[in-house]
Amino acid sequence: MDFSHLSSQQWFLAGAAAFLLGMSKSGFGGVGMLTVILMASVMRGHERESTGAVLPLLLCGDVFACSAFRRHVRWPVLFPMLLPTLLGILIGFFWLRGLSNTAFKPVIGSIVLLLTVLHLLRQSQPSRFQSVPHTRWFAWMMGILAGMTTMLANAAGPIVALFFLALGLPKLEFVGTAALYFLTVNLVKVPFSLNLGLVTHASLAFNAMLIPLVALGIVVGRFLLHRINQRLFEKILLLLTALTALQMILR
Repeated sequence: MDFSHLSSQQWFLAGAAAFLLGMSKSGFGGVGMLTVILMASVMRGHERESTGAVLPLLLCGDVFACSAFRRHVRWPVLFPMLLPTLLGILIGFFWLRGLSNTAFKPVIGSIVLLLTVLHLLRQSQPSRFQSVPHTRWFAWMMGILAGMTTMLANAAGPIVALFFLALGLPKLEFVGTAALYFLTVNLVKVPFSLNLGLVTHASLAFNAMLIPLVALGIVVGRFLLHRINQRLFEKILLLLTALTALQMILR
């Protein structure tokens, strides 16, 4: 895709996507789903390539989050998820390789819509998700699902959050472990995205102009985290995400 011909509206949406991605890495977990949808809207007709355009921005946010919360990583929780996640990435890679942009649009819309609903349910009824089994097969199931969704749509956040919530991780350990998990997983995805042609010199130049907005989103997110009603803010954005995802499916 030629990013030099983006309209001012597309640049605004791309900047908003980068800013919200930064906010998601600072503690507003549900905000990241809207980033996926906004970037797909920016790259209309090239929705498949939009996943590669988001990946370097995610890595920048992951590095910051890891540096801020590295002392809170729970290694025994992290390791059981990594191997099944790698298997899920492989499945997602072969699935993505066979999808055209036309076929991919409803796929990404469906994934984002389902995971948005899952995130909203987890927020509104957390007790229902605390009784899931703490077994190896459950870790494998969640890891494979996370790997597939992150490869297809960079949208594994709600699945990983559900798994960590079931383990009863305290907030700081939750954030620190998730940060290292996603940094590892997103690094693993880089060669697969390169192989599929989703990350190019043009997309990297596009990313370079958006990285400052990721950093700004992280700073603003940390400032607002304890100053606004986080749950209400996330629910509004998640509802907007769900409506946009539904529009992608119906189109």
